[in-house]
Amino acid sequence: MSIKISGAPCCWGVDDPRNPYLPPWERVLQEASQAGYKGIELGPYGYMPMDADRVQAELEKQDLNIIAGTIFDDLVSESNLVNLLKQTDDICSLITKLPPAPKEEGQRFSAPYLVIIDWGHDERDYNAGHLDRAPRLSAEDWKKTMGHIRELAERAWNQYGVRSVIHPHAGGYIEFEDEIRQLAEDIPHETAGLCLDTGHLYYSKMDPLQWLKEYADRLDYIHFKDINLTIYHQVMKEKIRFFDACAKGVMCPIGQGVIDYSSIHRVLKEMDYQGYITIEQERDPRNADSSLRDVKQSYDYLMSVGY
Repeated sequence: MSIKISGAPCCWGVDDPRNPYLPPWERVLQEASQAGYKGIELGPYGYMPMDADRVQAELEKQDLNIIAGTIFDDLVSESNLVNLLKQTDDICSLITKLPPAPKEEGQRFSAPYLVIIDWGHDERDYNAGHLDRAPRLSAEDWKKTMGHIRELAERAWNQYGVRSVIHPHAGGYIEFEDEIRQLAEDIPHETAGLCLDTGHLYYSKMDPLQWLKEYADRLDYIHFKDINLTIYHQVMKEKIRFFDACAKGVMCPIGQGVIDYSSIHRVLKEMDYQGYITIEQERDPRNADSSLRDVKQSYDYLMSVGY
């Protein structure tokens, strides 16, 4: 089993590029490198500059590669499709101009990936993790959403050679068990893979071990995070947005929460998973001064249990 651990700017609180408290992207790259990472994601569209020379110079300085870019936006609305296609072009154009991350033996598709996430719906955001009360898309809107995803994934692959992976996300319209199963039926693996996230699965009442095993043949990329169970139980009693729950500390360094990463390691070994796993720990960017400590703890813990 050949696994490389990478990082993501959300560990520094970078989820909304319009947030006035975000740390400079250069600082994020520097601290990721200090923590021992060799790869990192771009973060949300609009955070890092779309200037390949500038980004490459900073990556080389910190001995990092870009593992993925992300579309984190409304995948449902027809009126947003032009914007989504522009993001696809901009992200894929940038990441394919940067030096490629090394391909691991047995890895299905080379990084960097295009991670596709539905986001931006208050009615789902306030019901993140609540299977019983979250509103669902109509059959017509679901069909439109799947069509949008296919169009983005096909554009990324056909025009740029970038593999797309769909990321079920707490607080979006692709979150719960039935939605993930329907997604897997509607989007064939030849079109796009899955990026399952252990923390989002747990947050939305699913067992990460079960889902990693069940979708092993669709799994091109993985996100790891951990959950503070005490805070999780607290926020599940509140009417709260997902990232406000993260600001309260529901996500914690890996190895300090409820998710069993030794068992996950055994499962990944049985699956013969090869390639990249990205550590995430969403937070309020005003708490980014502890990010270096936390991402290093997460990285060191995974190394200590065999990753």
